[in-house]
This record gives sequence, C-alpha cells and structure tokens, in this order.
Amino acid sequence: MLRVEFNGRELARLRMAQGVDPLWEIAASLHRLQNRRAALVYDPWRREVGAALERAGLLPAVRGLMLIFPAATYFPDFLTPGCADPDLDAGVDKVLSTPRHRLAAELSRLYPGSPLPHGLRRLAEGDLDALRRLGSALRRYYALAVAPYLPAIRAEVAADRAQRAEAALTGGAEGLLASYGVLPGWTCDGTALRTPYPVRRELRLRGRTLTLVPGFFCVRSPLALADEELPPVLVHPLSPTPGWLERSRPSEAAPPAAQLIGTSRAQLLQLLDRPMTTTGLATALALAPSTTSRHTSVLREAGLLISRRQGGSVLHRRTALGEAVLEGALR
Repeated sequence: MLRVEFNGRELARLRMAQGVDPLWEIAASLHRLQNRRAALVYDPWRREVGAALERAGLLPAVRGLMLIFPAATYFPDFLTPGCADPDLDAGVDKVLSTPRHRLAAELSRLYPGSPLPHGLRRLAEGDLDALRRLGSALRRYYALAVAPYLPAIRAEVAADRAQRAEAALTGGAEGLLASYGVLPGWTCDGTALRTPYPVRRELRLRGRTLTLVPGFFCVRSPLALADEELPPVLVHPLSPTPGWLERSRPSEAAPPAAQLIGTSRAQLLQLLDRPMTTTGLATALALAPSTTSRHTSVLREAGLLISRRQGGSVLHRRTALGEAVLEGALR
C-alpha cells in the first residue's frame, strides 16, 4: 500500500498534469509488454506492437530497455525526469544529460550486491555511445508503441481531466482528491490517499506540490519516483475499457446514423459514451477544434447532446435522443 497524507497547504497545491507524459507512457507500456496484467484491455495492443517491433528489427533494443525498465518495484528515476513534460525530445534530452554520479547510483539499485551487465555498466559510466543508443531506443520505441495510439490516449486523458475538473469545481481541493477514490483499490479518507502498491510506502510531501499524471498504460497501482528528494509525482491509471484499440480505428463503414446527420457528427456522438471536452473530441476525431465546435453546436440544437461549461472547457454529454439516433430506435 502507498499512503499520501496532505496538510491544508499541500492539498491546496495539488496539481493535475495537463496531458500525456511521453516518458511515463514509455515506462508503463514497457511494463505491459513484460506481463499479462489487464489482458482483455491490452492484449490486442501487445500483439500489434510486438509484431511492429519485430518488423522494425527493434526487439533487441527493446529487450535492452526492459533491463532498465523492469516490471518491478523499482526502476531508475532519471528515466522519467520533470513533471509531465509533453515534449518527447526535451524529455529524452534531460535523460541523456543525467549526471554520471546519478546514473551510477540509480542503475546500481537494479542489481544490489551484483555487478551490472556490461551494457548497463557503460551506461552507468556515462559513456557517450551508450547514452546515444539509449536515446535512439527510447525514440524508436515510442514511435512504434505509443505514438500510433496517441488519439486514444489523448481522448482518455481529456475525459479524465474533465472528470477531475468537475470534482474540483464542485468540491474544491478536497473534491479533487476524493475523485481519485473511485479508482479500483484506491481510497480517500479525509486528507489521506491510499492506493495499491507492491510494498508498504508513505510518500511524504513536506509542503511540496504533488503532480498527478494520467497514465494510459498504468494498471491499478500508481507509479512514483523512488527518490523522495525529487519533486513528487504520482502516475495514476486511466483504465481504458476492452476494445479501445478497435474503437480508435477509423471506420471504413459509416455508422448507420451518418445517413441522417453526417459521418463526422455520427462518429462524434459515438465517442460520447462518457462526457468529453471539445478538445478531447477534436483530438480523437483528428478534426480542428473550430470544426468540432460547429458539429457540437448543430448536435446540441438538434437535442442530441447537451453542453456545460467547466472552467475554460466545455463538457459535452450525449442525450437520450442522441442515444436513440445512434441505435436506430427512431422510426
């Protein structure tokens, strides 16, 4: 179990990341490739990515990455620098500029009491060729295992962010914290958050800001930095539902409702199984925000969805009439 206790100041400073953190997604997705957790959700992705890595000749490089990203209690903190930096290249540059003493200390924790494997020993020494190979492997893996799925990932992040924003607007900082108590195995008791975790641990904030980062490939237990002197980060699961991979594919056949309201508007309605923002819809549909806004206006005027402003965003929900149009229930 992991426990995070908040005082009033720490609770008021609780922060949600704005979007996807590429390096945390690399870490969590590598963990998913090493085990069969949440098989119904991730097995189609595992099969697809495994085949893509093999075609690209990247399996040896990915096996090397798994040595430093083991699906275990610990992996080195230097591999996930910063707090939810959305820029992959900037993040990889930070990884490669890690001081040599930190490389050696953190990599040594992977093999306590044993010598490091040869490849990792060169990396721990700050060897420039080893660092360049690490940077190349991170970028190439991301391009095949994460980047093709960004529309689905961003849609999940947008939906989660809307849910957290609604909780914060309704219940303030306490409401935001309590909203994480709905995750499986997570509990919120006043100002204390408890989550599943491989070992018993208390994350001490000491007056600092905790950044909560959404993790598409994170399952049940959060991910956190091992070194408590670093700015605290907690990566929480988004819990995509089975079939997300197929639903994220562009459909060659238009939905039946498309004959009535048009393909883009029918696809937009299909996405509203749960509330989403205009930005989240635009990302999922690969449309300009202005175009998405026009579609939502037409659907709202027709009574097929309702919209409500929350802070700087607009949250859309499908109505019962919209559901009926999708299901072909109208005669």
